Amino acid sequence: MTSRKEFLKTAGLLGMAGVVTSSGAWAQQQPQSAKKPAVKSKWADGSRLVVSVSMQFEAGGQPDNAESPFPQNMEKGYKDLPGETWFQYGYKEGIPRMLDNWDKYGIKVTSHMVGAAVLKNPALAKEVTDRGHEAAAHGMNWSREYDMSYEVEKKFIKDGVDAVKKVTGFTPVGYNANWLRRGENTLKILQELGFTYHIDDLSRDEPFIIQVNNKDFAVVPYTLRNNDIMLISGDKFSIDQFFNQVKAEFDQLYEESAYRRRQMSISFHDRIGGSPQMVKVTGELLAYMQKHTGVVFKRKDEIAQLTLADKSAIRE
Repeated sequence: MTSRKEFLKTAGLLGMAGVVTSSGAWAQQQPQSAKKPAVKSKWADGSRLVVSVSMQFEAGGQPDNAESPFPQNMEKGYKDLPGETWFQYGYKEGIPRMLDNWDKYGIKVTSHMVGAAVLKNPALAKEVTDRGHEAAAHGMNWSREYDMSYEVEKKFIKDGVDAVKKVTGFTPVGYNANWLRRGENTLKILQELGFTYHIDDLSRDEPFIIQVNNKDFAVVPYTLRNNDIMLISGDKFSIDQFFNQVKAEFDQLYEESAYRRRQMSISFHDRIGGSPQMVKVTGELLAYMQKHTGVVFKRKDEIAQLTLADKSAIRE
């Protein structure tokens, strides 16, 4: 089996599985049967494939004995002390390391911020936005929303927004519910509070528009496939597997993006994606993607704005 290092070396020699045309432009090699007619970009700004990176700012806002890689067999009334240190890693090491990595590769990301986590680590939250990244709302804490009453949920969301705004000065316009499990009233509340998009949808590989309260509202799809919390956290899934899975998804979406509007989502959590090994392999993935013509990295608020202004965007 080819190692990741061998793959990168070979890819660099072969023009990343592509060819260089007589004009010096990069073109991807495809089987003859898979070739599609060349068309203008489906993105209004001329991008070919848009990659959107999420960085979850959650650690510090979790409840006592929250789910971690440790066995969930604590007796009632006792605190999971080592589990707490696993979460602390997210704000002590994880986010600072990821922030440096985003700067290294010149990309901006969307950080979904839990209000309680932001209030616990205000300087770090402010640093995220000071470095040019988007602060999106992620609730006030880790409470589930789907069974909240309308009034309780509206306050819960607004409290989270107020915490982020107070600390960072950034007003969130995007939302991510705990484990994506929004309730029947969530989108209506978001529209009323001035949000422009949410990400709690896995149904497409491109953004689209829905009607909420008789107004346009953008959906910027999320991912569980390219998500460290599904692939790495306590599941014995190696960084080599993570690299190969995310790369395979990118390669397929890049091929499709020659004739369809495509968005790729990748998600990292503070205490998982910020580990040394994950940051290293993420850098290798970013470098690989950036070698492809027409690939751009965008914050989710930028994607939502582009989508809402695009008359050709899918409407549901």
